[in-house]
Amino acid sequence: MKPNNGPLTGIRVLDVSTMIAAPFGASLLGDLGAEIIKVELPGRGDTLRNVGPWNGKETLRWPGMSRNKKSITLDIRTEEGKQLFKQLTETADVLIENFRPGTLEKWSLGYDELKKSNAKLIMVRVSGYGQTGPYRNKAGFGTPATAFSGYTYLQGYKDRPPVTPSFSLLDYLAGIFAAFAAVSALFYQEKNHDPEGQVAEFGLYEPMIRMMEFLIAEYDQTGSVRERSPGLEGHSSPAGTFETKDGRYVVLVTSTDSTFARLAAVMGREDMLADPRYCTNSVRLAHDPDVEKIVSEWIRQYDQKTLVDLLDSHGVPVSPIYSIADIFRDPQYQARENIVEVEHPRLGKIKVPGVVPKFSKTPGVVRHRAPELGEHNEEIFAGELGLSRETLKALHQKGVI
Repeated sequence: MKPNNGPLTGIRVLDVSTMIAAPFGASLLGDLGAEIIKVELPGRGDTLRNVGPWNGKETLRWPGMSRNKKSITLDIRTEEGKQLFKQLTETADVLIENFRPGTLEKWSLGYDELKKSNAKLIMVRVSGYGQTGPYRNKAGFGTPATAFSGYTYLQGYKDRPPVTPSFSLLDYLAGIFAAFAAVSALFYQEKNHDPEGQVAEFGLYEPMIRMMEFLIAEYDQTGSVRERSPGLEGHSSPAGTFETKDGRYVVLVTSTDSTFARLAAVMGREDMLADPRYCTNSVRLAHDPDVEKIVSEWIRQYDQKTLVDLLDSHGVPVSPIYSIADIFRDPQYQARENIVEVEHPRLGKIKVPGVVPKFSKTPGVVRHRAPELGEHNEEIFAGELGLSRETLKALHQKGVI
């Protein structure tokens, strides 16, 4: 019996995707025990192997994204590559891909073809705009899709251009939905004893628009177009970024009247609880500039640590705004093992994010470092598919693997 490395131990996933969104979904499945076989182009590999940031010639994205994955090289556009790929899908539970819609079908590797030899195969398809609709054939990357989702429009200040997130936020969010799709399909299959798999697909922009139910309902019911705001405008008051006495910053929010009552008490402003301008969140929003001024002036009396300790002791939701250096020093991150150290073939060791979520009975774990390109060719092609070394050598010379 294989050791239990997480709740997905025993599940095999073929990851034939590149860059961030779909590969991140596969990475999450790998963290929770699934065996991930990453299929990469011979000689080139996943594009993410050549994306910064860098330490010298070493990309620093790859170790975190591709831990718990095995790498094989295979050109699935070639006839021999197609046949080997089909053999691999016969033992796979899930296939994750992010080609432009129609690409796998063009190579005779669409779902209808693959399920002929593995009826239970689940295919998760991530594309820029989904498999249907007038934009299905548009090139899709996370940053343009973020703009398409309506998220970018909301970010920044009203008197300045919209601000794009400083990292690939939507790609990582899409990866979470990809993993969610995979485990949901697996659960349905197991729960219902269904002998067949299915396809789960979505466009990169769709997870983000799903999260903005407030935006959709607001426009539908009021016709209001929400504009850019650097904080939680229209949600809660007070809420946002505040500067402390020592020139540092905190984020504070009182999304409920009970949390505002705690803030009023610690400020010594219980009078605000009876004031018709401030007594409920809805009226505070109508007088938000006044509320922000009162709270800002009170906060500027304290340095960051003193303020956070004081508000924490009174149950007021607050956090210092952390840099990555702050995160590395923080005892909460250490206690939760949110940052772990893994082996690296040239850097020696490198720190990467820990496994999330944590399971009491079947905890996930970083089992092995991110693979070198084609590192597991012999294990998979020879050990599992039975190809001889001579055949492997010939396929390599032809550029198939």
